[in-house]
Formats: sequence, C-alpha cells, structure tokens
Amino acid sequence: MAYFPKVDGYWGPITSSTEWCECNYAVLPYIAEFYNTISNIPGIILAIIGLVNSIGQRFEKRFSVLHLSTIVLGIGSILFHATLQHVQQQSDETPMVWAMLLYIYVLYSPDWHYTSTMPTFLIIYGTIFAVLHSQFRFVLGFLIHYIFLALICLPRMYKYYIHSKGTPARRLAHLYILTLVLGVICWVADLTLCSRLSSFYLNPQGHALWHVLMGFNSYFSNAFLQFCRAQQLNWSPQLCYFWGLPYVKVSKPKPE
Repeated sequence: MAYFPKVDGYWGPITSSTEWCECNYAVLPYIAEFYNTISNIPGIILAIIGLVNSIGQRFEKRFSVLHLSTIVLGIGSILFHATLQHVQQQSDETPMVWAMLLYIYVLYSPDWHYTSTMPTFLIIYGTIFAVLHSQFRFVLGFLIHYIFLALICLPRMYKYYIHSKGTPARRLAHLYILTLVLGVICWVADLTLCSRLSSFYLNPQGHALWHVLMGFNSYFSNAFLQFCRAQQLNWSPQLCYFWGLPYVKVSKPKPE
C-alpha cells in the first residue's frame, strides 16, 4: 500500500482499489504512476517479437493468441497505472485472468479428448468473471483467484519440463523460473515494505520491476511451450538468439 500523500491529478480523484509504492503525478501531470506505467513497454515489445516469430514459424494459432493476450494485458496495465481509475483497473486485472485461462488451455488441450468442451467452458468462465469483476471489487478475492489459476498451470508446466528433451527447452524453463521468483520478490517487497522503501533517496520501484520481469517471464514461458510443442510434433526445434534474446526456430518435415 502506498505511503505517499493523496494527490488528485489530471484524471481526478483516485477510484482504484489498489495503489502501489510510487508517488502519484510526481514525474508528469498526465500520468499517475509514471514508472509503473512505462515499465509495461518492454513486455509489450517482447510480446510483439514473440507474435512475429509465431506467425513467421507458423506455430499453432494458440501461441499467437497468447502473445496477443500479453499485449492486451500490457496496454490495460498502462491505462490502469496512468489513471488509477476503477474502470481502467478492470482493463488490467480482467486480462490477467483471461491470460491464465489461455495458459490452462494451451497446457491441457493437447491431451484433452473432448476438443470443444474446454474452450467453451473457459470462454464462459472468463465472460462471467469479467462481468462480476466489473460490478464488485474483489481485492483479496481477485488475488486468491489469480494465484489459484496459476497453481493449476504449475503441475502441467512441471510435466512439460521433465519430459523436455535436451538442454535448450530447460534453459528456457530456468529463465522462466528465475524471472518469476525475482518478480514475486519485487512485487511482495513493494507491497509490504513501502514505508521503508519510500524513505530511501531512490525508490527501487518494485512494482515497475515486477512489470519488466513479468514481461520477460511471459516471453520465456511462451517460448518454452512452443519448444515443447514443436518436439511433440517432430518439428526439430532449435533455440536461436537475436541480440541475446532466445527464440524458437523449427524445421517442419516436408510432406511426402
């Protein structure tokens, strides 16, 4: 929770249910939380790179949708932190849940025998959540719900990890775990140690670091899932690098 004086800026009184450890309107008069806003840009850029690669390599459309969901989430987070308004908060938190539902589909659908039931259920679930979340403020409930969805994904991610062949896929998994752990540390520190952090000469901006790390985390998780899926389809995946950024390149077998 923020430990700064309340400031009504360009967007009016703050109506969001959550604030973070950053002084409002301190940098620009049009942006409530400047660093928490601009820190979404790296994640959007990474998602665009991943989207271009997914389309260029002709991966299944689910991976393109995953990258698109990250872009939507980043834009929603920009709107929320720039304004600290309740409506814009929904444009941040609702896509977070939708992204987790997409991950559940990508992770579990290859072994799901009833192809139409899972997407139908997840679409209905996501729609109901969006409607309820727009009408009621689930502060703690939203956090518990999001963690629950993330925990559903973890067993399947672990299964993909132990069945991955060779070190490239596991290298991506290790990057995914590293950015996740560091991101959670930054998020928790920003939330629980704000009174101490705000007394520093330079605020470390833990929530902004969380945004940057989660942008890389989403990119690495998507690349890991692409690599594992390419192995399942015998597409001979390779881990290549562009200016140090890993990406998956495949060689699909030619039709006989």
